[in-house]
Parts: sequence; C-alpha cells; structure tokens
Amino acid sequence: MNITIITTGGTIDKVYFDAKSDYAVGDPQIRSILDRVGSTLSYVVIDLFHKDSLDLTAEDREKILEAAAASDTDQIVITHGTDSMVETALALISVARSKTIVLVGSLTPARFRETDAEFNIGVAVGAVQSLPPGVYLAMNGRIFDPEKVRKNRGKNRFEDSE
Repeated sequence: MNITIITTGGTIDKVYFDAKSDYAVGDPQIRSILDRVGSTLSYVVIDLFHKDSLDLTAEDREKILEAAAASDTDQIVITHGTDSMVETALALISVARSKTIVLVGSLTPARFRETDAEFNIGVAVGAVQSLPPGVYLAMNGRIFDPEKVRKNRGKNRFEDSE
C-alpha cells in the first residue's frame, strides 16, 4: 500500500533563526519524522512548496489539486500550514471522489522538542489508511470534516464549527 505525501510548507517545516528572531519555512520534515518513529509505510514525497499557508495563492492551490489528482495512489497526506488549511481542504473536495486526502499541520515547528507535529502526522497516516474517500483534516488528535471545522486562534487549536 503506497501513500503519496505532498508537502507545502507551513509551521510544521519552520526553522527559527536566532539572529533574525524570525521563522522561515525550511525543508520538509515528514521523512525524518517517519524515520524517527520507525514507520514501515511505503510512501512517496512530492515536495511542492516551502511556504507559510498565509502566502499560498490561488495558483498554488491549483498546483496542490493537480498533484493530488495526478497521484497514482488513492491515499494522500498533505502537510500544510494551519492558517489556510481549511480553504485548501475545501478546494480539494472535487478531487477526492475516489481518493482519501488528509491535510495535516502543526501549531509548533517539528524541529522543536515539544511539538505536536509527530502526533498529528501519526493521526493523519492512520486516518488516510482507514477512512473512506473524502477530504479530512488531522489536528489535535482528531479528524475533522473541512466543512465543519475552524481554527480557534485564541485557544490555538482546531474545533468543530457547529
């Protein structure tokens, strides 16, 4: 069973620069995370962007849709920044008729010692293998329907919007 992993950047891949006191999106961390946890998954990584999700354009989203549609696997995990994750998930619904697509991110960079990245990726990988075709978000230990979720910035978590 193969899983396609599409990387787009976001906090999960951010690097902290002390000299600048700023973050920048670095190389995808998903391979090192899956290696570190001893994953035996068969997967391929498509590295699309290294962008903060607030910087994603309509053209970028179109490239994500094209990559998902062109994937020869029915199971796709997309690493994505949390600020516009729902918008991208909603755009992907048209592609997901026969594919299971799970978007995942983190609220702290994967390179940090205390991060939610590994946990969220584990939830996403389990979800993509067990859920029926459709588009989902994996955050905070839960699977969300993109049409019924919102990011609560005050509480720094995702929650049902209903």
